[in-house]
Amino acid sequence: MANITLGGNPITTIGELPAIGTKAPDFTLVKGDLSKASLAEFKGSKLVLNIFPSIDTGTCATSVRKFNEKAASLENTKVLCISRDTPFALNRFCGAEGLADVMTLSDHKDGSFGRSYGLIITSGPLEGFLSRSVIVLDAEGNITYTEQVPDIKDEPDYEAALNSLENN
Repeated sequence: MANITLGGNPITTIGELPAIGTKAPDFTLVKGDLSKASLAEFKGSKLVLNIFPSIDTGTCATSVRKFNEKAASLENTKVLCISRDTPFALNRFCGAEGLADVMTLSDHKDGSFGRSYGLIITSGPLEGFLSRSVIVLDAEGNITYTEQVPDIKDEPDYEAALNSLENN
């Protein structure tokens, strides 16, 4: 389990992030149109998995906006924004913000993504939500970068995640 904080208060997750250099675990998540998306669907593209507790918090919304801004210029790269929010909430936010360069995906049905990636928060007021993290995959689905943000209220290191794309 990972030890992180929320505003300086200790909380834990169900496990650890997958290791750099390993194959990313497969997943099935729900798209905005309620169809399913799996890791295999993105084979051949580099992926930035922007994972966060809820789109309805300031830091989470900021991470989606910032990755959307940067995603337009990324070659052969897709940014997947993943939370346990419903697809309706994710669609509402992206529609209201005019965000078209990221794909939102929901783990609301069964939390299998959060379990496979060790990200479900198991204590504190955000219990059941996903921990704020960024995972970068190369075009073959290998993990090349991970960050589990130490305090959930903080933003991820956007530049480190995006710079890792240049090295693979």
